[in-house]
Amino acid sequence: MAEFDTIAKHLIHTYPQDFARFALQQDNVEVLDVVETEQTTIETHRTDSLIRVQINDEEALVHHEFQTTDSSPPMPRRMAGYIGRSIEQHGLPIYSNVIYLRPNAGRSDPGYYTQQRHGFRVLVQYRVIRLSEVDGQGILTAGPSGLLPFAPLMQRPAGVDAESWLRQCIHRAQQVPMDETRKANIIWPILPF
Repeated sequence: MAEFDTIAKHLIHTYPQDFARFALQQDNVEVLDVVETEQTTIETHRTDSLIRVQINDEEALVHHEFQTTDSSPPMPRRMAGYIGRSIEQHGLPIYSNVIYLRPNAGRSDPGYYTQQRHGFRVLVQYRVIRLSEVDGQGILTAGPSGLLPFAPLMQRPAGVDAESWLRQCIHRAQQVPMDETRKANIIWPILPF
């Protein structure tokens, strides 16, 4: 679903600090750059997002892939390729994440690619983030504006139905102090799909 990739990529490029902190689960992250994601091989591969950050005096990459459905080839194999090419191209430690936008997507994604053959072992790990399992109220309360459009896809508070939750998310997004163009970019993606 390319339209969701486009929205997600736009938000990451606009709010890289929010996404880096969310993926790393820490606040002491300084964004240094949003890195070009094209990975040239015989064919071109493009990751959804690469953010160059500094964490505790160490430069690193934070990598995000957004998925609405299960992928072919399987996500572990795709991630092994993305991670390997990023390490080769940039020579930095990498913190990779797959963010599943729909509750039923990625249920069988183990968060790693492994291969063990004839005494050779390959292990590539990444974090699996299922938005339906993330505390949406925490995002609304904290207010990281880049993540607000994803809040309706997150776990809603107990006793709150989906329609009320969507209204709360839109209301919170409307309260964010920013110019109208940027605000429109935050509010328009808040649509159930």
